[in-house]
Amino acid sequence: MTERPAQRTPNRQLAALIAEAGFSNAGLARRVDQLGLEHGLDLRYDKTSVTRWLRGQQPRGTTPALIAEVFTRRLGRRLTAQDLGLDACAPVYAGLEFAATPEEAVDIVGGLWRKDSGSHAELRKIAFTSAGLVVPSRDWLIGRPDEKVARAEPVRVPAQGRSPVRPVTPAELAARRRGAADRAPGHRVTAGDIAALRSVGELFRTLDDAYGGGHARQALVRYLEHELEPMLRGTYGEQTGRRLFAAAADLTRLAGWTSYDIAAHGLAQRYFVQALRLAQAAGDRAYGAFVLVTMSRQAVYLGHGREAVQLARVAQQGVGSSAPPAVQALLHAAEARGHGVLGEVRACTAALVRAERALDAARPGDEVPHWARFFDEAQLADEFGHCHRDLQQFRAAAQHAERSLQLRAPGYARSRLFCRVVLATARLGLGELDQACQLGAEAAAQAGEMRSVRAVEYVRDFERRLEPYRDAAAVRAYRDRVATAFV
Repeated sequence: MTERPAQRTPNRQLAALIAEAGFSNAGLARRVDQLGLEHGLDLRYDKTSVTRWLRGQQPRGTTPALIAEVFTRRLGRRLTAQDLGLDACAPVYAGLEFAATPEEAVDIVGGLWRKDSGSHAELRKIAFTSAGLVVPSRDWLIGRPDEKVARAEPVRVPAQGRSPVRPVTPAELAARRRGAADRAPGHRVTAGDIAALRSVGELFRTLDDAYGGGHARQALVRYLEHELEPMLRGTYGEQTGRRLFAAAADLTRLAGWTSYDIAAHGLAQRYFVQALRLAQAAGDRAYGAFVLVTMSRQAVYLGHGREAVQLARVAQQGVGSSAPPAVQALLHAAEARGHGVLGEVRACTAALVRAERALDAARPGDEVPHWARFFDEAQLADEFGHCHRDLQQFRAAAQHAERSLQLRAPGYARSRLFCRVVLATARLGLGELDQACQLGAEAAAQAGEMRSVRAVEYVRDFERRLEPYRDAAAVRAYRDRVATAFV
C-alpha cells in the first residue's frame, strides 16, 4: 500500500503509545489488518509499515482512524488519530464505540445495519473481545444525559425569484434508492411510527423465542435499515425523539440477541454496545441496565465469568434502588450467573437470594417495563437451575429446572429447551442415566427444529458429558435416536 513521503520528524506520540500498549511493530500491523477485515478492507500492513509510521510517514485513507481504534480497544480509553500523531481523517466506526452524541450514535448504528444487511459476510465472523466491554460500560455509567435529541426540519431560504422548493440532499437520494422514499430524511416521526416500531419488536421477539434467532434475523436487520434509520434521521420533537431512541435501542438489542443466538458473537457485541448508547439518548437508565445484563449473559455463555459479574454490577450501580422489583431481580440473577461460571459458591448464592427477595417484593399492579415482564417465577427458577448446574449442585439444579418447566409458557420454546438440557445434566450428575438420556433426546429433537446455534451447543455440551458413559445401553440408544437431529 502506498504511503505519503516521510516527514522529517519522528512520531514520538505513536512510539509512546506502542510502548504503553506493549505492541511489537508486527503485532500492531497485524491488529490493524484484522480491524480492516471487519470493514471489508484488505490492508496487508507489516512491521516495516509501522517503522515508516514511526519515522513520520502518514498512512493514507482511513488507516489513521483504524490505528486509533486498535489503541482504543487495547488501552480502554478513546483515542483519535491526532492523539497518535497522525493526520485526522473521516471516522471509521467499528461498532464498539460509545458515541459522543446522539447524531454520532445514529451514524454508527446505521452503518452497522447497512453492513449487516448487505454482503459483508466477514461482519458475522468477527470475534468477541472482552476488552471491548470496558469503555462502553464505563462511559454509560459516568456519562451525562444527552441534553437534546430533537431534530428540526432545516430552514431553507429560497433564492429571490425562485419557488421555495427544498433541494434533495445526497442522503435523501440514497434513502430513496434503498426503497425508503416515504421515510426519507425530513419525514416527521409520529406516535403511530413509534407504536409500529414497538409492534415490530414484539413480532420479532416472539419469533425468536419460538424458533430461534436465525429464523427472521435478516428481515429484522433490513427493517432497521430501511425503516428505522430514516426515522432517526427525520424530524421530531424532544418527547417523541426520546421515545424513538427507546424503540431503536430495543430493536437494536434484539438484533444483537438474534446475532448472539446464531453465534455471531462479535457482531452481537457491537449491537449491544450501540443499543446501550441509544438507551442513553432515550434517557432510559433502566433499559441501559437491561442491555448491560444482556451483555453479561453473552459473557457467561462464552465463559467470561469475571466480565459478566462486572457488567451486572455496573448495571446495578447505574440504576440504584429506583428500578422495579422485577428489574432488580433480573440484575442480581445476572450477577449470580457470572459467579456460577466462576465456581464462586458463596457469592453466587448471595446474588440468588437478592434476586429472590427482589422478585418477592413485587406486587400485583406494579408497573413493569415491557422488556422485563419475562422475568417471573419461571425465569428465576431457570436462573437457579443454571447456577446450581454450574456449581455441580445437581439435586438443587434438578428441582429448580423442573419447577421452571412446570411454570414456563410454551411460547418460550428455546428457553424451555435450555432448561430441559439443564435438567438432563442434573439427572446425569445424580446418576440417573436413563432419565438424562430421555430428556436430552427430547431437547435434541427440539433443537433440530430451530435455527439456534445456542440450542445446538446446549445439546452438544450434554453429549460431551455423556462421554464417560458412551458404552452404556442408554447412551447408545440416545445416539441412535438423535443421529439425524441436526442434519
